[in-house]
Amino acid sequence: MQPLQRIFGGLRIASTGLKAERARVDTIAKNIANAQVTRVESTGEAYRREVVDLAPMIRRTAAGNEIVGVEVRGTSADMRTPFQEVHDPGHPDAGPDGIVRYPNVNTVREMADLITAARAYEANLSVQDNFERMLDRALRLME
Repeated sequence: MQPLQRIFGGLRIASTGLKAERARVDTIAKNIANAQVTRVESTGEAYRREVVDLAPMIRRTAAGNEIVGVEVRGTSADMRTPFQEVHDPGHPDAGPDGIVRYPNVNTVREMADLITAARAYEANLSVQDNFERMLDRALRLME
């Protein structure tokens, strides 16, 4: 690996972390915004909570595998969490039994996820700020 690649490797990893956390925040905001949507036009059913699919970015080298960041692979519907069922026969989306299926979005869980995503974003931003300060000090020493 080139010396400059090593120097900037931490910065690259932090930047991929920023991108991943921004994707998480955007997805959480979408989930919260759709927490009461009982019918999506494309599917005809209640909104399904979305989750961000993340994966490690791996570089294969002669010395072995090296993790060089995190990759956002996209979002997918949360199929494990069931819809919330509420008895409300007067609702336009109620079934014959009077049950309305609400999204599988738990706003408390989403807010907790939002806090962790925001803190992880701040941590990655702090890494970038510290890198910039260290690089500035190194350049001043070279004068």
